[in-house]
Amino acid sequence: MGIRKKIIKKLPIFGRGQAQAAQQSMSPSASSSDAPVTFEPPKPSHPRGEVSPSEFIEQMIRDNNVVLFMKGSPSQPLCGFSANAAGLLSATGHPFAHVDVIIDFEVREAIKQFSQWPTLPQVYIAGEFVGGSDIVRQMSDDGSLQEMVDGAFSS
Repeated sequence: MGIRKKIIKKLPIFGRGQAQAAQQSMSPSASSSDAPVTFEPPKPSHPRGEVSPSEFIEQMIRDNNVVLFMKGSPSQPLCGFSANAAGLLSATGHPFAHVDVIIDFEVREAIKQFSQWPTLPQVYIAGEFVGGSDIVRQMSDDGSLQEMVDGAFSS
């Protein structure tokens, strides 16, 4: 028996089973009650919990010397710019906090408003917005990134 015949035989949406599947879905015995079925998708879980996005952003910046708002994580970045920024910050030898903006749409949009900077990733050092991947690259090249991160950890 060919693959096509196996598919037609197994799946009611193809071939012979199509009429039977349609008939079963329309029959009154298919549902046990007349009440409409409602489905509410689960709310996504994210690290900020019930805190508002702006409060979460302010808290992350206040509580950490260096924060990277990025797509993905330093170990699994989801874009090249985020990978670049994470690599440059890792090269400083100091720890840094990161926030995966992919898992929380509200934070992703709020961070753009907070900094008045339209793109991601975004780096904050000692509570100050530094910029994105291109600016962090330039700072790394001229040595000012290392100085700024060292200064954030010395105070």
